[in-house]
Amino acid sequence: MWSRDLYAKTLMFAAERHKDQKMKDKNVSYIVHLSLVAMELINLFATVKGFDEDYAIQTALLHDVIEDTDAQYSEVEKHFGGKIADGVLALTKDYSLPKEAQMKDSVARILKQPREISLVKMSDRISNLNPPPVSWDKEKIKNYYEETIFIYDSLHRADETMAQRLREKTESYKRFL
Repeated sequence: MWSRDLYAKTLMFAAERHKDQKMKDKNVSYIVHLSLVAMELINLFATVKGFDEDYAIQTALLHDVIEDTDAQYSEVEKHFGGKIADGVLALTKDYSLPKEAQMKDSVARILKQPREISLVKMSDRISNLNPPPVSWDKEKIKNYYEETIFIYDSLHRADETMAQRLREKTESYKRFL
């Protein structure tokens, strides 16, 4: 069972760091995206056991804090511990790499983490498989779809139920191609 107190503490930290960030093409606080990622995990954990629920949910709420804000690994480690900081770092794209190598690199690092981190990545992608931003052309949409297939192929072994949810959302996303 996950802790509401840890959820609240982590959500507040993430909200403070992402305070000025909005979701793409929406006038909605970015914290909504983070909450949706955590919601996918909470829904999974209602029926699937055997995971460190607090670890997964906290990492979900923090998954973009290093990538998208000025927060550093050391700050995440100080507030939430090395295990969560390592998970967040694995989920963080390395922008020093060419764009086409960034997701492969991140997935390789995710696969070296406990399987909860794979769940977070699948949950993140599930929450992003909505109508694409209006600024995306057909090529970008196609690339995003293909990247989603790569994520599924790489991470589906972490949990069958979450993988099925990602597969269903991916099938639905095809309508935008």
